[in-house]
Parts: sequence; structure tokens; C-alpha cells
Amino acid sequence: MTRHAFLITIDTEGDNLWRNHRSITTKNTGYLPRFQSLCERYGFKPTWLTNYEMAIDPAFVEFGKDVIARKQGEIGMHLHAWNSPPEAPLTDDDWRWQPFLIEYPDAVLRDKVAYMTDLLEEKFQTKMLSHRAGRWAFDERYAAILTELGYQVDCSVTPRVNWSYTRGAPQGKGGTNYTHFPANPYFIDPQDISRSGHSSLLEIPMSIQYKYSSLMNTIKQGVYRLRGKQKSPAVYWLRPSGGNLADMKRVVEMSLAEGNNYTEFMLHSSEFMPDGSPTFKNERDIEQLYEDLEALFAWLAPNFVGQTLAEYYDTFTQQQAQR
Repeated sequence: MTRHAFLITIDTEGDNLWRNHRSITTKNTGYLPRFQSLCERYGFKPTWLTNYEMAIDPAFVEFGKDVIARKQGEIGMHLHAWNSPPEAPLTDDDWRWQPFLIEYPDAVLRDKVAYMTDLLEEKFQTKMLSHRAGRWAFDERYAAILTELGYQVDCSVTPRVNWSYTRGAPQGKGGTNYTHFPANPYFIDPQDISRSGHSSLLEIPMSIQYKYSSLMNTIKQGVYRLRGKQKSPAVYWLRPSGGNLADMKRVVEMSLAEGNNYTEFMLHSSEFMPDGSPTFKNERDIEQLYEDLEALFAWLAPNFVGQTLAEYYDTFTQQQAQR
């Protein structure tokens, strides 16, 4: 029986960025080998989607080079527009507002993506093939630049999630609405990233499922509107949040039931460190995280094979060619 692919994606970034500090530290680098070792024990391969502050951290570069040399993972690109060179202020205080990259002018968007790509390829001496947008904000312009620069995979799409209620620049329209995007892999249509087309950029959507039934979602959305609120419907992610093992298993089972041959996990690198995020605040929380990870990985291992995003791209294209 063919085993499904387990894709581990880690947004690799500074410590507790939720606090919106004026300076960024990268102490979480020291906590990453434990997770890497856990993955390797089960034959899984993380894709470390790396942003600017981590790309200039010598300790992380050493860690990443070792992972690449041993073929136990992949380094990809992740970009937070407000602190990634070249500087091009969009608001009166980009560090406060944290604008989405897709809110910047075309030339700035391209310069930032090109700069990060060159930096990562120089630091890690390998071609950048995989990408996830900062704050999940993606559009056709962004996709075109990734394609031009030779990326093979994007994993920014979060099906069933509407980020337009999440603000970036005060004058902006919020993030990307993925409510009706596909939940299966597809080569992006350059004219419309919400549908399949003929570009060379493969979209691998996150594994996300609605928490409630369609009827219940409709009722809840109606209640929100009556209260003058706007919220995206509640969902479960394949993402640890402390004691949510059963919910993660449910996402896997529902994703496979939809016909997917993969499931995609995500976490932030800072979440492996005590007080590196709002979710895992202390040593006890971290140990709970690893208990859940151990149980999840043991449950997945018999029926899933670990792949990086680039490895999944190769498998997917080979399967498409055989059809």
C-alpha cells in the first residue's frame, strides 16, 4: 500500500514575535536540534521556512547546513515584510502595524523577495525551492515573482480561513481570503491563485478543517454579524496548541478523506522554546508539546513517509506525468 506524505513546515523566525518588540532575538535556535532529532527518529524531514533574522544568525546557519548535508530536511524561504531588507517604510510605524508584503508596491515586493532569496542561497549554498508568505498573505504578483526566481513550491494557502479580517497596514484591506481555495495540491493559475492552472509553481495548502458543520458555521456567522463582529469560521489546524492531539488526528483523517495523499503540519521555531510564544510559556508547556508530538508522530509513522516540500514536488510531478 502506498504511504502518504507527511510534510512538516516550520516558520523559522525570531523569538515571540507576537509581543511586537522593537528588536528581535533568535535564542530559539538553540532549541531546534531536539525537534530535528525527534523528526529523524521517525523518518520525517522538516522544511525550515527561514526569515531574515534567522538567516543572519550564525548558529542557525550552522544548524541548517548540517540538516542539508545529511539530507534530513530542507531550508526554504519565509518573509516578514516589515523587517526584511531592503527597507521601504509603508506606514508611519511598520514595526507596529506589521504590514503584509502584498500591501507594498510591486517594485518593493520584488526587491524584498529577491533579497531574501539571494541571502538564503548565499548562506546555505543551495537553491531555494520552497516558500511560505509571512502572515499567510499571498497574491498573483507574489506568485509571479516566486516563479521567476525558480521556486517550485508555495505553502501559503490556508483553506477555509479568511485573513481579510486581520489587519496589516491601517490603510489596507487585510490579508488574503482563502475561504474557497482548493484544499488539494495544484499548480497555480498565474491569473488567479485560487484555481489550478499551468504555471510551474505548485501550491501545497495547509491541512485545515472546519471545527463545526456547514449549518453551524452559517448560524455562528449570522450571530457574529448581528453583534457587529467579523470573524473567520472556527477551524482545526494540524498544528500543536497544547493538549490538542485528538484534534490534530481528526484533521489528518479528514484531509485524507478529501482525497489528499499528504498532510501538512506547521509550527513556529520559537514555539519550541519556553516563553518563545503565547502558547508554550514554560518548561511544562514544552514537555506537553513534545508528549503530543511523540504521540502524533508514532500514530502517523506506519502510514506516512516523511518528505520535504521539494521532495513532495518531485513525487507529485512524477505522478502527474504518469497519468
